[in-house]
Amino acid sequence: MDISKTREATLPAGPLARYVSVCVFLMGALALVVPSGYSIGAALLLLASVCLLSRRVGMATLTRQDRWLIAALCLYGLAVGVLSTIELGARGFDRPSRFLLAVPVLLLVLRCPPRLSWLWSGLALGAIGSGSWALWQNLALDRARADGFVYVIQFGNLSMLMGVLCLAGLGWAFAQRRRAFWLLLLMLGAFLGMLGSLLSGSRGGWIGLPFIAFVLYRGYGRGLSLKVKAAAVALLLAVVVIMYATPQTGVQQRVHAGINDVAQYIGEGERDTSLGLRFQMWRGAGLLIAERPVLGWGEQGYVDAMQALAERGVINPAAAGFDHAHNEFIDATAKRGVVGLAILLALYLVPMRLFASGFSHADLRVRSLAVAGTLLPVAYIDFGLSQTFMAHNSGAMFYAFWLAVWWGAYSAYRRQSAAVAASFTR
Repeated sequence: MDISKTREATLPAGPLARYVSVCVFLMGALALVVPSGYSIGAALLLLASVCLLSRRVGMATLTRQDRWLIAALCLYGLAVGVLSTIELGARGFDRPSRFLLAVPVLLLVLRCPPRLSWLWSGLALGAIGSGSWALWQNLALDRARADGFVYVIQFGNLSMLMGVLCLAGLGWAFAQRRRAFWLLLLMLGAFLGMLGSLLSGSRGGWIGLPFIAFVLYRGYGRGLSLKVKAAAVALLLAVVVIMYATPQTGVQQRVHAGINDVAQYIGEGERDTSLGLRFQMWRGAGLLIAERPVLGWGEQGYVDAMQALAERGVINPAAAGFDHAHNEFIDATAKRGVVGLAILLALYLVPMRLFASGFSHADLRVRSLAVAGTLLPVAYIDFGLSQTFMAHNSGAMFYAFWLAVWWGAYSAYRRQSAAVAASFTR
C-alpha cells in the first residue's frame, strides 16, 4: 500500500475543504501587505464556521486536548471581555471577543483541515511580502522604520513571527516531493520576514530569538548531525553580523539607542527616552499592583491611577499618557490582578503544553504543526515583555485565529496520521 495515497484519501475533500484552504492561505499571504490584511482570511473562515454551525452539521468528536485549548480561548475572551464591558460598555468587549470568535473557526478547521501546501505557501508569501514591503519603505521611501499598514512595533513583531513560523515548516517541506522548491520558498520567507522586523527597528522581538531557536531545536535539531548544527549556527551568526554592520538596516543605530537609553536612565535619571518611559510605566504599574494585587484597577481605573501618580510627581507625566503599561504581564496584573495574570498565562501556557506532545512525532507534517503552534505563544510572550500586544486589534486577531488554525490542523492531521498507521497494522 502506498502510504502517501492513503494519506491523501483520508483528507477531507469537496468545496468546503478547498474554501478552508484558500482562507488559510489568505490569512498568511495578506496579513501585513494590505490594510487589515490579517483579518480577511480569518473573517472568511468565521463566516463559513457560522454557516456550518447554523446548519447543525456534525463536528468531529472533541478530544480532551481540544477541550483544554477551547477552554483557554473562552476563559480569556469571557473574563477579559466581561470585566472590560462592565467598565467601558460594549466597546470593552471588542478585542476580547476575537478569542471567542476563534472557537467556531477552530471547530471548522478540526473538521476540514487546510491542505498544508496552501497553509505554508500562504505564510511564506506573506513573510516575503512583509520583508519586501519593509525594504521598499526603507530604501525607496527613505523611512527610518518600516511600519507597513499597522503600528511599527506590531509590524516588526508580526513580520518576525511569520518568518520564524516559516522555519517551523521546514520539516514539512523536507518530506515533500518537490523538496528543493518548498525549502527555498520557506527559507526565503524566513529571511525576509525577519528582515522586516529588523527594518522596523522593533527591538522587543529580537530578545526572544534564543527561545525561538530552542523550540526549533527541540522540534528538529536532535536528529541533525553535529556538522549541520554547526553550519546553521555559523550561518545565523553571519547574518546577525552582516545586518548589524550594514548601516542601512538601522539595526546598529537601534541597538546603540537602547544601550544609551538604559545608561541615561541609570546614570542621569533621564526619563523621557523610549526605554526610560517604559521603566516609568512599569514602576507606576508596580506601585498600583502593590495596592490592589488580587483584582487590579480595571481599564479606566488604571489610567486614572497612573495620572494621579504623575500629578504627585511619582512618575513622568508622559508615562501616564498611555492606557497600557507596555508590558503584557504587568498590564494584566495592574488592571485585573493576579487573577488576570493567571488567565493570560493560561492563554499562553496551555497551548505550549498541548503542542509540545508533537515534537517527537514521526510524521513531519504533524511535527511541523506542533513546532509552529508552540512558536506562536513563545513569540507572544517575548513580544509582551515590551509591548501590550493584546491591546491592539492586529495582535489579538493574529494570536486568536492562528492559534485556532494551528491547533485545528495539528489535531486533525495527528488523528489522520494515527488512522493511517493503524491501517498498516491490520
